[in-house]
Amino acid sequence: MTFTLNNRSQNKESSLTQALRQIQQLNSKIQELEQQHQDYVQKQQNLIPAIAEICISPIQEVQALRILIYKGEGECRRYLRSVLVKRKKAL
Repeated sequence: MTFTLNNRSQNKESSLTQALRQIQQLNSKIQELEQQHQDYVQKQQNLIPAIAEICISPIQEVQALRILIYKGEGECRRYLRSVLVKRKKAL
């Protein structure tokens, strides 16, 4: 009887230890995702002054912001480069 009770206690402790380890892993993953999100937001915010500087018309600015929001930083940079190329060709 004592062996059964000890075995049950060990199983409960083992389950609690596993649950604690999983919680710690989830917390680490949450911190990692939060950092990735902050980096993503910072990269997007860094593009806003470039959008204002490069785009001549409000329509271009709106288009650049739409691209930034829906397609991301890389696509927005490509759009801004294309705006600059078109402007140089027009000169």
